[in-house]
Amino acid sequence: MSTNDASAGGASLEFKPDLAEATRHWLAFWAQDIIDRPCCCIRSPRAGGSVPPGPPYLAGAQDDFGPVIEQILDHFGATYFAGDAIPAYTPSFGPDQMAAWVGAELDFSADGFGTSWVKPLVEDWEAALPLAIDTASHWWRRMLAFLRALSEALRGKMIISHLDLHSNMDLLSALRLPARLCMDMVDCPETVDRAMASARALYAPIYEALYEAGAMHEHGTTGWVPAYHPVRTNTIQCDFAALIGPAHFRRWVLPALEEEAAYLGHCVFHLDGPECLVHLNDLCAVPGIDCIQWVHGARNKPFIEWMDLLKDIQAKGTSVWVPCGVDDIRVFHRELQPNLVFYDCWAPTQKQADETLAWLISTT
Repeated sequence: MSTNDASAGGASLEFKPDLAEATRHWLAFWAQDIIDRPCCCIRSPRAGGSVPPGPPYLAGAQDDFGPVIEQILDHFGATYFAGDAIPAYTPSFGPDQMAAWVGAELDFSADGFGTSWVKPLVEDWEAALPLAIDTASHWWRRMLAFLRALSEALRGKMIISHLDLHSNMDLLSALRLPARLCMDMVDCPETVDRAMASARALYAPIYEALYEAGAMHEHGTTGWVPAYHPVRTNTIQCDFAALIGPAHFRRWVLPALEEEAAYLGHCVFHLDGPECLVHLNDLCAVPGIDCIQWVHGARNKPFIEWMDLLKDIQAKGTSVWVPCGVDDIRVFHRELQPNLVFYDCWAPTQKQADETLAWLISTT
């Protein structure tokens, strides 16, 4: 199926009856075009109600699926998805779940929900390669089972987001430890070449297996950053890039990101923290990386004070993700190019959500 097949997916969902109209705006966004306003995901409680909490992070990893699904339906059913917001649930067993799928042992924080991590698996790359999906592993089988249960229970109501994969060099870092991987780049770069080639080969088969288990072909999907495509997309990243300079990034990370973006056709890149800004020019030049999700990081100035950076990204021909409320969206809208942005917005009420969309149309 072509990534550009705009006819894929359904025309309506119970929690998003105007999915077809939202899809028009999303396809315009990916084409850097505009219909009547910028692309805007805006959510609020449904009129007269409140939104119960959704499942905690890592839900489904260790508990029964049934109560998790009930929480999902209660939460999303009480939410108003205005404009281009798509009701989509993102399953996750933690940031290093992909490493668990190739054989690493997954551990959880004491409360079971805070986070998870893997125990480093690789002592000798030569013995560990090639990397492969451990199809018999508990965590791989459980994720596929979770996705199948979700797809059955949520069908016709909402969609399942594709997963936060932490692929490419993030996968190697989890398997080896970041400091040891940095030393490997100096001590045995040709071995890192082989390890990265093995990691890169896993992206498409893992994506496809999860895509099929979650029946994502039925209505399309988002990544964990809620940008939607009626066929396929995802959020890609390499947090390990904060630890390396441009030369190492271009040798090992950039080719992997180019492959992932080409495979997806359209995607968002998660750019995490000022340490990664040294790679911005390279990232904005990658075909298929259509949007940057800038995350300013703890202890740094707030997002709205990075306006010059957002404008610089747009000047390079790449769109930006903007998290906002119904007040500060007006500030961003005065400053940013409307065809190169998507707003990820929360409104206190359904009325304010609708009024914000009407205001965007009137001022675009």
